[in-house]
Amino acid sequence: MTTTQNSPLVSFVIICYNTPIAMLKTCLDSILALSLTEDEREIILVDDGSEISPIDELNAYQEQIIYIRKQNGGASTSRNTGMNCANGEYIQFIDADDYLIPQQYEHCIEIIKQHHNVDLVQFDFTSGQATNKLLTDSTPVSGTEYLQNNNIFGTVWSMLFKKSIRGTLAFTPGIVCVEDEEFKPQLVIRANNVVKTSAQAYFYRVNPDSITHDDNMTQRHLDDHLKIIQNLSQIAQTLPIPEHNAMQRRVAQLTMDYIYKIITLTHSRQELFKRIDALKTYGLFPLPNKNYTTKYIWFRKVSGTKAGLLLLLKMLPMMGIEK
Repeated sequence: MTTTQNSPLVSFVIICYNTPIAMLKTCLDSILALSLTEDEREIILVDDGSEISPIDELNAYQEQIIYIRKQNGGASTSRNTGMNCANGEYIQFIDADDYLIPQQYEHCIEIIKQHHNVDLVQFDFTSGQATNKLLTDSTPVSGTEYLQNNNIFGTVWSMLFKKSIRGTLAFTPGIVCVEDEEFKPQLVIRANNVVKTSAQAYFYRVNPDSITHDDNMTQRHLDDHLKIIQNLSQIAQTLPIPEHNAMQRRVAQLTMDYIYKIITLTHSRQELFKRIDALKTYGLFPLPNKNYTTKYIWFRKVSGTKAGLLLLLKMLPMMGIEK
């Protein structure tokens, strides 16, 4: 595969907001450590209106990056800005306080170089030490088949995707924390060839300042989560049967996740049943009687009764059960 300076192989879209300079430099260094030549890579740093622009602290990187400073508008508008400016054949999102794991990410690069028809590479990530296990890749399948048979990571930074499959798809401005969950299934379902690899190619820093410490943010997070479920459910109704079924599976998973978050974030019986009533109004509850996964089957059965919901309300916060 050949690339030119006007058409890089990968555009790395980094979004930052008041990110510590040391973390930002670590992020940039992780990209520059890859085997990609300058002609094969494009690094776009979108500053979402940081209180102090980091550019003066990045003198050593200025010839390697495209710096865009915009009015603060959140992750959605920043990612949209980066995508719209990207010239690469593929796009990789990175949050500025995270970084790529070069040795593992090289495998993702090898996949798209060796198999030019791959539209999307789904890789793993870690918040600890990356494993040194033998890497395995799935056989390429359509995005519809992948979505129908897999629980996807909702994070958009855990995939490398071909820009051309995006079309006009964009992140919805104003969504908090869960904007990825709306964008990703719509993108995946557009792909003709998806490869899943076991490479732990991304280091995700766990943020101790979570929404659980802010009741207002918790409510907004839950409200936005419900909006996304509604939107994806409506989109599913417009799709052909295979794509419809695949999207409906994702809607069911997100609804299960939503109920889990209501319980673990609010610990409130009143909040739980108020939001369950809203799900019923939109035809999203009870959860569909499908055998998606063992956890889903268990959760669907237990949450299907009032007594079961009360049991979940009591047990989930204590047990720390993952969805």
